Amino acid sequence: MNWNDLRFFLALARTGSVRGAGTALGVSHSTVGRRIDTLEAEVGVKLFDRHRGGFVLTDAGKGIVAAVEQLEDQVAGIERDLLGQDTRLAGPVSLTCCDHHVSRLVLHGLVPFLTAHPDIGLSVTTDARPFDLAKREADLAIRILGRGTAPPPFLIAHQLGPVVVCNYMARAHAPTLDPDRPGTHPRWLGGDSDRMHEAIVAGSSYPNLPSWGAFSTIELTIQAASAGLGLIALPTYVGDAEPALMRLDKPDLRHMGDLWLLCHPDLRANARIRETRTAIRSVFRDHEALLRGERAVDLG
Repeated sequence: MNWNDLRFFLALARTGSVRGAGTALGVSHSTVGRRIDTLEAEVGVKLFDRHRGGFVLTDAGKGIVAAVEQLEDQVAGIERDLLGQDTRLAGPVSLTCCDHHVSRLVLHGLVPFLTAHPDIGLSVTTDARPFDLAKREADLAIRILGRGTAPPPFLIAHQLGPVVVCNYMARAHAPTLDPDRPGTHPRWLGGDSDRMHEAIVAGSSYPNLPSWGAFSTIELTIQAASAGLGLIALPTYVGDAEPALMRLDKPDLRHMGDLWLLCHPDLRANARIRETRTAIRSVFRDHEALLRGERAVDLG
């Protein structure tokens, strides 16, 4: 039995669709279907029922999920053990960042390091969902945790800096948006998390201004703010780097969370991952003023 076929089995069992499994594995949906057909033919048992709404595990399929997941953990452990012994400053390093603004800081800051080590192949994804570092979905992860929240104790964790939130408005629309000017009717732009948005507004100097709209990403909210649709509260590493935005006279700087660099301890001794971790921490030290809201912006 081919372990790679079992990987396809798990992905399909978890997502319920060949497209979802293909996205998770980075392959086409037709490849997923073909590998599942091969696996079922090899074991001589039907593992999925095909329906219009997706794929549903049969009793036989349900019966092997736990065993295949244990095998997945064992294979991942072997891979981590072997990878942890690699002393070369060469090979792939995968990094996942919590948002595009963090990845921009990292990529600009790592240019000298990557130029000095051309054999290190860095791959970067931007995705706020939790990546399973034990299963090597990524080698390194940069994540935002709420203020006072500690990362999982089984991971190597380095605090990169604070997430300080500040009030902004569109520079070009300041005369009609500034809440401290008479005759204006400003409003807050809503975010994808009502609880977080309400906490930010309540802790500002303008808690009684209405909220309007809902935007699922930072990028969309910035576009709306830049068009003059309302006020916005952003981390300073985002807002102070946006030329179309300016701070309100009452910026209300608030320390809401912290950025953390996470790594599985089995990869501690891997040379290229260790040096990449060190370089990333240096990048954020260089941008300490930006993170703290002291306005130093230098992205090269």
